[in-house]
Amino acid sequence: MNALEVNLTILLAVFGACAASFVNAASLRQAAGESFIKGRSRCPHCEKALRWFELIPVVSWLLAAGKCRKCKKAISPRYILVELFGAATAALVFVRFGLSLMTPLAVGVVFILLAITLIDQSTMEIPNGLIIALAPLAIAAFFIQDEITLIERLIGIIALAVPMFILAFIIGGAFGGGDIKLMAVCGFLLGWQGTILAFFLGVVTAGTVALRLIFRRKVKKGAHMPFGPHLCFGIATSLLFGQDIITWYLGFFNF
Repeated sequence: MNALEVNLTILLAVFGACAASFVNAASLRQAAGESFIKGRSRCPHCEKALRWFELIPVVSWLLAAGKCRKCKKAISPRYILVELFGAATAALVFVRFGLSLMTPLAVGVVFILLAITLIDQSTMEIPNGLIIALAPLAIAAFFIQDEITLIERLIGIIALAVPMFILAFIIGGAFGGGDIKLMAVCGFLLGWQGTILAFFLGVVTAGTVALRLIFRRKVKKGAHMPFGPHLCFGIATSLLFGQDIITWYLGFFNF
């Protein structure tokens, strides 16, 4: 990487941390039924309004040693972990796509997926507004990624969304409506091959987490868990590395 690319990577990492901080705060307010537009950020324990220097992503949490300056109670490490994830992800997107239109598009998609993940994890619901926000980015991808044809994208819309809908109709609770709509929109974003890969990765990670929780007796068999976060992981991975993974896999069959 040259000096310009290094500087842009750092700038994107800073942007990613700030964006992730906002997404995290918005998701917490959404889960609590509060507006994420009005009102100042505050301590979740004593509700002290936070000043500007207490809102610097990563840095503020570290300087305060993960505690509120007023009540001294511990602030969840979720804040700094989400912010670090945002910084690393934004930088990774730039490393993957470089100076291309795919970089801002992928950054937008990833942070919407992050919002879906955090909200679904807390509420077991995926807001329609976030799925709608993905739609223009999926359409924009059609004009940027010409290696995925329109036919492949149209097939992607129904490739998994329709089977998921049918299965949910037959087996109540098999999939949530938000999961189905998410896969329909991302079917156009990724094309049918990328969508199948995203779903497969989501199933594998969800199954791994479920088995781990069952073995540790954290949940009982048959208990519901949010599937959206695992689908989001699969979608993001497929968006960034899908073609490489598919090519690697088909190489085992000499395709």
